[in-house]
Amino acid sequence: MTRTMRPEIDADRLWADIEALAAITDPDRPYTRRSFSARFLEGRDWLIRAFEAEGLACRIDAAGNLIGRLEGTEAAAADPGVLMTGSHSDTVPDGGRFDGIGGVLAGLAAIRAMRAAGYTPRHTIELVDFLAEEPSEWGLSCVGSRGMAGALGEKELALTGPGGETLADAIDRIGGNVAELKSARRDDITGFVELHIEQGPVLEAEGIALGVVTGIAGISRVKLAFEGEAGHAGTTLMSMRADASMALARFQLRMRDAAVAAAAAGRGHFVATIGVVNILPGGANVVPGRTEAIIDIRAEDTALMNEQVELYRQFGEAAAEMEGCRLKSFERISNVAPAACAPGLRAAISQAAGERQVSTRDLASGAGHDTVFLSQVAPAAMIFVPSRKGQSHCPEEWTDPAQMAQGATCLLDTLLLADKA
Repeated sequence: MTRTMRPEIDADRLWADIEALAAITDPDRPYTRRSFSARFLEGRDWLIRAFEAEGLACRIDAAGNLIGRLEGTEAAAADPGVLMTGSHSDTVPDGGRFDGIGGVLAGLAAIRAMRAAGYTPRHTIELVDFLAEEPSEWGLSCVGSRGMAGALGEKELALTGPGGETLADAIDRIGGNVAELKSARRDDITGFVELHIEQGPVLEAEGIALGVVTGIAGISRVKLAFEGEAGHAGTTLMSMRADASMALARFQLRMRDAAVAAAAAGRGHFVATIGVVNILPGGANVVPGRTEAIIDIRAEDTALMNEQVELYRQFGEAAAEMEGCRLKSFERISNVAPAACAPGLRAAISQAAGERQVSTRDLASGAGHDTVFLSQVAPAAMIFVPSRKGQSHCPEEWTDPAQMAQGATCLLDTLLLADKA
């Protein structure tokens, strides 16, 4: 490797890049750039030009990830492995300018800083825009990183989206090659670091500059249904009802209290939420005969997750009995295991921030990220920058330019430390 001066982030260029990519959005719907859409491909074209302008060789792998590659000095003779960074450029509908985008462009800013300083890395460095990190119209999130981890199987590829197009066909349509999907799986990554906005209020509330992510919570979703007896709301006496909505109400309160206790148990991040409820038959003058709900449970500790799921089953049975109903079904419909961040990379992030006298805080991520799947094939870690009021997945999502530059500087310095290892 060669080095003439200390690489430094060009904060103005980074901010200009964020603004430029944010401008590629569906008209009158800032900021919307859905994966697999024409707007997404327009953003990808912009990224390819930006990557190539910084000397990166670009390709789209079989899983549909855009990869920019900067060859290291030891790549040919005794490749020490690839250092990787990046995030995603797709958004949720009416999303924000920073979620995912910040990580891709911070990685680009880090590579730009290395080149401007005359620094040639020992490791090959790859910058990745992962395909479809956000839940897509095919009902799956983290499509590209799943492919890179070998976790994109026939079941997922057969999912259908708009017009009946399969996910496999959609990946091929945007430049992937599902027939060669095995080639997307990686075993040559020596470290992966993702910068991301926090999407929560902790850093801002505590006046901390950066978050060193300890791990990414696993996510389980449980679908349950209570069955009672529908009846006329005016003639069915209160003492004679089997009201499925009351069974659900009892359940929700007990679940909330148990979740509060679990979060305070000292076993890492834990939250549980019911955000989907269906009350049937759905008439204002009808006693509900059936209710359905989906519980979203997130935990760093897999055992705690499983304990809570079983506890909620018991709560459901008890709530049903108290209201003269039945717990008709209780099914775990999805489960993603927690991902611990690599201790060595966490230490490098802390060291990088400390050398610049930047404050940090350890914290877990309650949101899912591509890092979850990269951690299955490589040491992986994350850096968080503050989010104003904790807002995300909305146009009001905001991180100050100086905060973005500070996060990009920490990413740059972390990559430099990893390159020496």
